[in-house]
Amino acid sequence: MEKRQVKFYAKDSNAVAIHALPGHFATSNSHINYYIDITSLKTRVKEAKEVAKVLAGRFTSHITVDTIVCMDGTDIIGAFLSEEMERRNIMTTINQHKTVYVVSPEIDTNNQMIFRDNIKPAIAGKHVLLLLATTTTGATIRRSLECVQYYGGISVGVASVFSTIKQIEGFPIEGVFDEDDIPGYTAYQPGECPYCRNGHKLEAMVNGFGYSKL
Repeated sequence: MEKRQVKFYAKDSNAVAIHALPGHFATSNSHINYYIDITSLKTRVKEAKEVAKVLAGRFTSHITVDTIVCMDGTDIIGAFLSEEMERRNIMTTINQHKTVYVVSPEIDTNNQMIFRDNIKPAIAGKHVLLLLATTTTGATIRRSLECVQYYGGISVGVASVFSTIKQIEGFPIEGVFDEDDIPGYTAYQPGECPYCRNGHKLEAMVNGFGYSKL
């Protein structure tokens, strides 16, 4: 499958790129005709720094962020995003140590997001920015916002490297790439997928971490 990958560069930086793999794939909530791979942005320090710069540029107004909750393995990007927002004087924090927490939820055996007791203080009463790798239906964002609220956090923004959604629950989604950057990108409800109707088998299950071939 990897031989079919196409590389797309961000409008704001030719140092930031994602790979899109055409085919028939399933997420937990939809079927899609491209798998969006941002592995290099999450794992290569130089590229993580660059995508953090682009994301920071999306936040033009002053906000208070005490904690960045990172989904889909975006912790490295989250750390650099915190540094970049501080450098640009976009962000302040009320944390006692005058620095931002960068944390990730745990997914338990019931597929529920949880924060262990040692991480709860980084959420309760804190201003939380949510960071994701990819967003297609918004279901993960809704679950994440509910989780933050459950643990007493105050959500102040949402950022996603790739997103087909402009806003959710009153929050604009600040992203680097959207569906217009991937010509022909489409997501379908599972029962409305034309690939399935035409008998094309799924190639892989995908999420923000990667894919598993079927």
